[in-house]
Amino acid sequence: LGPDWRLAVVGTPDYFQTHPVPVIPQDLTAHRCINIRHSVGGSVYAWEFEKDDRKLNIRVNGPLLSNSIIHVMNGALDGIGLAYVPEQMARPHIEAGRLIEVLADWSPTFEGFHLYYPNRRNTSSAFAAFVEAVRYRG
Repeated sequence: LGPDWRLAVVGTPDYFQTHPVPVIPQDLTAHRCINIRHSVGGSVYAWEFEKDDRKLNIRVNGPLLSNSIIHVMNGALDGIGLAYVPEQMARPHIEAGRLIEVLADWSPTFEGFHLYYPNRRNTSSAFAAFVEAVRYRG
């Protein structure tokens, strides 16, 4: 249903004028980071990183916690701190110079969404139309 994707650690140029650029994920513990909670009452997301055969989950702290990735992105754009957001969402802001990506070599790629269904020789026309409508085309 969708392409593979990755998350990007981003901050504003102004933020990096007063804070050092993180070189390894552990450096993030000294930064103001914008957290996300995926569900009401759920735990705060631990930022996932991977390089070579090393996998790390880093718990970060900061002045903002949201359950909306839009608010996390807006917080980064407002200079509140660093955000870990889908790269595709951050790309226009990176290209425009509003955000800078860091730790790109540590950001893993996640598989896109898939639809699994039983292989049936005679599927209904409604189901076939649904699959055709949601199929990722690049």
